This record gives sequence, structure tokens and C-alpha cells, in this order.
Amino acid sequence: MDGSDIKHILISLGAFSGIFGIVYVFLMTRSRERMAMIERGVDASIFSGNNSISPTLKFGMLFVGIAIGMIVGDVLHDYYGISKVTSFLSMVFLFGGLSLIANFVIEHRLSKKK
Repeated sequence: MDGSDIKHILISLGAFSGIFGIVYVFLMTRSRERMAMIERGVDASIFSGNNSISPTLKFGMLFVGIAIGMIVGDVLHDYYGISKVTSFLSMVFLFGGLSLIANFVIEHRLSKKK
């Protein structure tokens, strides 16, 4: 093992511990907040925040948007000479976001019909 191996190991451990710490603090804070609200007698219906009509539609549209973004990013890279990282990331985020916006519009229209 040379110095670069130890550096990579330390970076990996630091990243893992950082992510674990953020998730732990988030979950503990949320738990304390919910316990305080329950002790005060606040309505518990706010905890079931999943108001999505069809979560499978949302994830399906997101994944299709990401796939279209990857295809368009590849086309931009091949035909227009845009750097690979820029074209892929920008198109994945663009089409992924557009698919989530389209999902919101669809769910909004479906909720109005009900």
C-alpha cells in the first residue's frame, strides 16, 4: 500500500461517514419533531404526505425522461461537438425535470376530475 491507496480509502470513508451523518441527523430531527407534535396533540394526518395519485406513473415518466435525455445528450455530443459530460448531464436533468413537470400537470388534471 502506498500513499495514494490510503488517500483513496480515507476519502471513501469520509464520504460514507458524511452521508451517514447527514441521514442520521435528518432522521433523528424528524423523529424528535414528530414526537413533539404528538405530545402537543397536533393532527397526525400531516405525516402521511404522499399525495401522489400514481407513484408508478411519476417514476415511469422520470425514467423515460432520463432515457430521452441520455439519447439527446449523445446526439448533441456526436453531431454538435458539445463535451460529453455537459451534453449528458444537461439533457438528463432537462428531460427528467420536464417529465416531472408533465407528471404534475397530469396528476393535477386527474385530481380536478375527482
